[in-house]
Amino acid sequence: MAVDPEPGPVSSEASPDRVQPSALRPFKMVSDYQPAGDQPAAIAALAEGINTGQRFQTLLGITGSGKSATMAWTIEQVQRPTLVLAPNKSLAAQLANEFREFFPENRVEYFVSYYDYYQPEAYMAASDTFIEKDSSVNDEIDRLRHAATSALLTRRDTIVVASVSCIYGLGSPEEYSKRLFAARVGETIDQREMLRRLVDLQYERNDMNLVRGKFRVRGDIIEVHPAYEETAVRIALFGDEVESISVVDTLTGERVQELDEVVIFPNTHYATSDERLRDAIGRIEVELQQRLAMFEREGKLLEAQRLRMRTEYDLE
Repeated sequence: MAVDPEPGPVSSEASPDRVQPSALRPFKMVSDYQPAGDQPAAIAALAEGINTGQRFQTLLGITGSGKSATMAWTIEQVQRPTLVLAPNKSLAAQLANEFREFFPENRVEYFVSYYDYYQPEAYMAASDTFIEKDSSVNDEIDRLRHAATSALLTRRDTIVVASVSCIYGLGSPEEYSKRLFAARVGETIDQREMLRRLVDLQYERNDMNLVRGKFRVRGDIIEVHPAYEETAVRIALFGDEVESISVVDTLTGERVQELDEVVIFPNTHYATSDERLRDAIGRIEVELQQRLAMFEREGKLLEAQRLRMRTEYDLE
């Protein structure tokens, strides 16, 4: 289990006036039981260690001794965002369900690899055969991953239960949080600018089928299905003024909730600015020329041709 090393306000990357009212809600453990046996001493020792800056602590015990509940009480004691690591998806799902029961008023998110199937690219020199990368992404798990990152940027009362998938790179948190789109009832916004911003966030326009990661336009009404939600957001304009914002059911179109404001995060964790993208492309092209020159000096023309084709295809 890992906790935020310093308590404090919500991340400065998310503007305080754009944060949900529940962002500062404290962790509240709900259970029919109270700490018993060795649990009170363990909770007190763990909480003291965290508050005094100890980076590593180990809770020793046997299976069935209530370690999950002990962790939950410890989180309630220290009041900090927490990352819970599990060795596999199944155990992570079990722990996430347990923590959701312990903390019904707080955000408990599930973050694991979204691949149902993954085959890396490979090259068999004996037969000169290139096997392309192939994969299948689980859409629901992808949504849950986006829900976890959006919760971390908007609420402090967040627990993320994850598998070892969370140790891999996931783009830049700074770029991700900077590229959000926010709207508030009564503010002035140009519709074309709003649509451009949504496209910049990697949302695609689809006026027929409003699914996750898409948006549609119907006159002065823009509906967006965020990457991390099961419902959509409807923004109604009156001229250039935001008249209303509501949460709607994507199947029935019925309003579920009225909002004063909304924050929409990118449709991809790898959101980046055009400047950084151009810089990365330039460095890739320079390295490509260096590698091509090396292959040509060694007489490996086939390898050079394949590298050029694959790299230029990816850059396009």
